[in-house]
Amino acid sequence: MITNSIYGLTFEQLAAWLLDHGHKQYRASQVWDYLYRKRVTDFSQMTDLNKDCIDLLKKSFVIHTLSHHVKQEASDGTVKFLFKLKDGNLIETVLMRHKYGLSVCVTTQVGCNIGCSFCASGLLTKTRDLTSDEIVEQIMNVQHHLDDAGKGEKVSHIVVMGIGEPFDNFENMVDFLKIIIDQKGLAIGSRHITVSTSGIVNKIYEFADTKIPVNLAISLHAPNNELRTKIMKINRSYPLEKLMDSINYYIEKTNRRITIEYILLKDVNDHIKEANELAVLFQDKKKKVYINLIPYNPVDEHSQYQRSAQESVLAFYDTLKKNGINCKIRQEHGTDIDAACGQLRSKQIKKEKDKSINL
Repeated sequence: MITNSIYGLTFEQLAAWLLDHGHKQYRASQVWDYLYRKRVTDFSQMTDLNKDCIDLLKKSFVIHTLSHHVKQEASDGTVKFLFKLKDGNLIETVLMRHKYGLSVCVTTQVGCNIGCSFCASGLLTKTRDLTSDEIVEQIMNVQHHLDDAGKGEKVSHIVVMGIGEPFDNFENMVDFLKIIIDQKGLAIGSRHITVSTSGIVNKIYEFADTKIPVNLAISLHAPNNELRTKIMKINRSYPLEKLMDSINYYIEKTNRRITIEYILLKDVNDHIKEANELAVLFQDKKKKVYINLIPYNPVDEHSQYQRSAQESVLAFYDTLKKNGINCKIRQEHGTDIDAACGQLRSKQIKKEKDKSINL
């Protein structure tokens, strides 16, 4: 049974593969156009190709390997998809509506081993990395969902912030980026794409060296080592000093601004003290750093953490602004569904386990 999805090939890889199999390289442009512009779902629909080429594609690849398992729609237009992979594992993908366009948050791993103590996506440990085609297919499935609605809408922005640590699946994540920014295909602008990492320092250096011009976000969540280690165990391996060195390298190498993600946890990291420490930490690079303050989505499994009071959030924001730090409070999406990353997946797995036990 063929299980390799054609979505896993970059344009260069597809052109080389076709050449190796006796076809002209220009066929790659035709196939690419059918996949990402015409968005066909069957190789037989690629009518500009000759029969030999179509038969070869059918024998070698499939187009879709993901299937819709659960879909939730929020009152604000946010749609959360729970996709089933070919091996039966479940992943989440989220479509969000903004004033500036339609954004999709993609997953890069089945589960997560980073172990942030507040995070719903880490409730289930990592099973495996997603392949590049499985990441691309999340975008394509969401785009097909939009196509089926018949309103002419198109995915315009991507955030690689779903389940898993993208830099722990580095090569597949990089191939995914090359595929979706290719101007012959989806042509999603690189400035409309953000990759988030919890701070795998050596991969931040490597990512800077790729020169892929997408945005980088760092999940920081604490301004000092003692507090960050308590809530993010990755800080034991990559303490703030090493992380800040890698951030400096990234800024110098790319001349791009970095987003700092900071989830506000009630009475943990939301005091004026932490706000001042954060301002000091980035004072020398405030023109290249943008801090995203994120209201926490409480989950039952992490009941030790609660959402910061609105007064605390505003006081934290005001403190940063008074220190000349560029920041904003992130707008929430999908608050009336399982909004926390990984929450829908963990609930569905529990539901299916309970069902099998009752059988």
